[in-house]
Amino acid sequence: MRSDGPGSLRQAVAEQFDHDAPDPREPVALLFRDLRTSSQGLPQREAARRQAVYGPNTLARRGGRRWPRELVQQFTHPLALLLSLAAVLAAVSGAPALAVAIVAVILLNAALAFAQEQQAERAVEALAAFLPEQATVIREGIRREVAATSLVPGDVLVVEEGERISADARLLSGGVEVDLSALTGESVPVFRSAELVDVEGSLLDARDLLFSGTACTGGQAQAVVTATGMHTELGRIAALSQRTRREESPLEHQVKRAARLIALVAVGVGLAFLPIGLAAGLSLAAAVSFAIGLLVANVPEGLLPTITLSLASGVRDLARRGAVVKRLSAVETLGSTSVVCTDKTGTLTENRMLATAVWTPHGESAVDRPAEPPPEVRLLAAAAAACTTAHPDAGHGDPTELALLDLADRLGVPCLPEQRDLDRQALFRFDPRIKLMTTADAEDGSAVLHTKGAPEEVLARTDLLLDHGSQRPLTPTDRTEVVNAVGTLAARGLRVLAVALRPLPPDQAPPDRREEAEQNLCLIGLIAMADPARPEVAGAIALAHRAGITVHVVTGDNGLTAAAIAAKVGIGNRGSRIVTGTELTAMGDRELDVLLARGEEVIFARTSPEAKLRIADALRAEGRTVAMTGDGVNDAPALRRADIGVAMGRSGTDVAREAATMVLTDDNFATIIAAVEAGRRTYDNIRKFIVYIFAHAVPEVVPFLIFALAGGAIPLPLTVMQILAVDLGTDTLPALALGRERAEPGLMDRPPRPRDEKVIQRSMLARAWGFLGLISACLVMGGFLLTLTLGGWHPGDPTGPGTALHLTYQQATTVTWLGIVTCQIGTAFAARTERASLRSVGVLSNRQLLVGIGFSLAFAATIVYVPLLHHVFGTAALGPAQLAVVAPFPFVVWGADELRRALVRRRRAAPARPAGIAPAPAHGPVTLSAHHPVAVLLARHGWSARQLHHALGVTEHAAEEIVSHAHRVAAEHGRLPPSRGRQAPGSGTVSRYSRSGRR
Repeated sequence: MRSDGPGSLRQAVAEQFDHDAPDPREPVALLFRDLRTSSQGLPQREAARRQAVYGPNTLARRGGRRWPRELVQQFTHPLALLLSLAAVLAAVSGAPALAVAIVAVILLNAALAFAQEQQAERAVEALAAFLPEQATVIREGIRREVAATSLVPGDVLVVEEGERISADARLLSGGVEVDLSALTGESVPVFRSAELVDVEGSLLDARDLLFSGTACTGGQAQAVVTATGMHTELGRIAALSQRTRREESPLEHQVKRAARLIALVAVGVGLAFLPIGLAAGLSLAAAVSFAIGLLVANVPEGLLPTITLSLASGVRDLARRGAVVKRLSAVETLGSTSVVCTDKTGTLTENRMLATAVWTPHGESAVDRPAEPPPEVRLLAAAAAACTTAHPDAGHGDPTELALLDLADRLGVPCLPEQRDLDRQALFRFDPRIKLMTTADAEDGSAVLHTKGAPEEVLARTDLLLDHGSQRPLTPTDRTEVVNAVGTLAARGLRVLAVALRPLPPDQAPPDRREEAEQNLCLIGLIAMADPARPEVAGAIALAHRAGITVHVVTGDNGLTAAAIAAKVGIGNRGSRIVTGTELTAMGDRELDVLLARGEEVIFARTSPEAKLRIADALRAEGRTVAMTGDGVNDAPALRRADIGVAMGRSGTDVAREAATMVLTDDNFATIIAAVEAGRRTYDNIRKFIVYIFAHAVPEVVPFLIFALAGGAIPLPLTVMQILAVDLGTDTLPALALGRERAEPGLMDRPPRPRDEKVIQRSMLARAWGFLGLISACLVMGGFLLTLTLGGWHPGDPTGPGTALHLTYQQATTVTWLGIVTCQIGTAFAARTERASLRSVGVLSNRQLLVGIGFSLAFAATIVYVPLLHHVFGTAALGPAQLAVVAPFPFVVWGADELRRALVRRRRAAPARPAGIAPAPAHGPVTLSAHHPVAVLLARHGWSARQLHHALGVTEHAAEEIVSHAHRVAAEHGRLPPSRGRQAPGSGTVSRYSRSGRR
């Protein structure tokens, strides 16, 4: 049979390609021929044609269609099973209409829950639109950024550090380290190179092949794409995988446990009161119907679907605010965040580096003025620009390197990336451990080593100084001047880089080892860059402090620079200290625990990625809920370990975004606090509709209890069909609307909730059952008895069909049912706030709730005044006097809860310490020498007295004094704070180093 559809054509061609796919290990020339491509890549038109033939570079959804199973699951949770039992009992007891009504409730709730879960799933899947994954390819000889889904066989792929590999490919040039754990489970990266050709053995072991789903952790290379989508090795594994189980959040787990408890209570109550009904003179069928009524009245059918929809709504709201949450469960975790460990660059700052000043042996020079720069400044800018890998035109590169290229361009020594890459002979990429990067570049027939990085690390490898165009030995006085310049610039909040070079003889090749390249350097000067703090961060920090959230800075930057930025945005205004990477490494777990338990905000400076992991572990061990930011490849373990791993959407690597729970599309710290606020609001809204749903169970159960306890002298005030009418028509929409309630005033003035706090608490049940529900029960029973009494009824009078009081009885039950509906309205308004007055959020501000109430009233009017429904629900039309009885009910319920909340607010208005950071412990002054704070920081980074003596030119005695003081400071970090009013030697807070030039 012939099929001309485009899908059939695509499938046929793709199957042929898969069958005739070339061996990726064959010689490159043959591979180019079979793939009909070249080292210049594919033409754009050919790439578009292949995209139409082979389809997008994506994996098919594993497990096929899941909706049948998900739909079946809606009928198997405890509450649905409980209602099914009630339907069976109703059918057996001879009440087919009741059985059909219960089945209708089951079907309606299952359909509603299924639709909401599908909506939630689509909301999460649609988040990919906020984070388009990119790939760098060469097409027609031009480097381009394209969507990863548009890769096709034959594309030439550019692979760089920190990127996720999006297709199977054969290396053409270069070498990279690759994390294959996604395919092999092996966590140690492996080296892949175009020069290492393997033609035998497993494809995964071939040292010249790359695979989709893996990550590049180092290096740079070019490769030709050999397979995409489901034809990759990852696609083959995905096709065999049947593991499609969705992760259950702690909130969902708690709610399911609560549902089981409710089911047991409902069954227990029904069975317990079955003999009571028989003792009251009911027939067996009536007693069973009575037990079914109690059972149905205790089942909150809308609980599970409402929670699912609320979480999904929270995810969408966060995405609109710039925080892409990858799991529904993360929304509730955000609400309990108590500690944020944030990077500095790009998160607290704008990540738009601009070189504003330079320092050379002739002193500091501003570079933001239109003046002719001295020759040594031009040489400094040219050397720094040569030691970069950024490509400004392609929008690719670290902001620091982009600033260096911009500086060179402004000073008249432009460094074209294409020519720079052609002149490069060796590259030692930036190492976050030693904070250095070195390149070997061809200049005038020989190679020149250019090094840039942290001033203290460059200075330790330098023994010459470039002065007036010639090299001379770096004297102790020179070293002291350099350190003073670094401290002066860093104390102004500027990021400082040192730049050095080393010309090689014409016949000498660049060193193969980094250690050989980065020694005997000649210092050219310093470059200071300004990365201004984001204007909105200070307000976000203040809000975090009000909310009881501690903010630690974990950065690879200089401690003085980080402290200056932290002070500008308000971090550490109640006590802080700087802890260097060396000091953190020397700390034991107990000392780190003591440091973090002080309540101070700590600036972890010059830290390694491994330090982030250790900090996250220590905070979690204290029971804190931790949000950790990161953007690099090595940040991935810490992002996975934190409760909320936060990756940068703009500057972050693909590996970091993959490991994170939440991705910031704007790289802004303020978005983290906004996400915490949204998480708290979502969690509060879940508790609000739980109160609402549970509250109306009391007025549904109490009428049955009064009927039983009165021995039948008081007729049954409510029928089972009327209960179902509440659950079927008037309950769900207002509950859903409460899930979209705006934040209550004072939301961010409360301390974070404990991570083990239960979603359903005793105070909630007391408010729902013991207050709102009890008031509603009294009102509806009062309305029922008043209607009967005014109609001439006395206790024990018959009210069955054919009696004189039957119409009065039907009107009384209708008043009871309508009273429950109106009490629901009052409960909905009362539940909108937990403590605050409703005026503070606006009485009419929740439009969804108003729509839900409007629907409930219209549904109630239909049941009361449509004659065809009177026989089904046992209702009767009400007159104005009877409507006047129930009209005040919502205002009574709402007003009573307003008074209760006012009393609670008054009782809690006593002066108390505001939530936030604990006050800094009292420390005594420390007797220090007059050396610059940078000297102490170097000693705290592990420099010995001998190194300080050599690097700074200070006397041996002064160097030993600096090291001794640094050790006292480090020891104080892990020591319990002294009692207030006492002075402890060596315990001065390091924050004073960042606020004064000298001690």
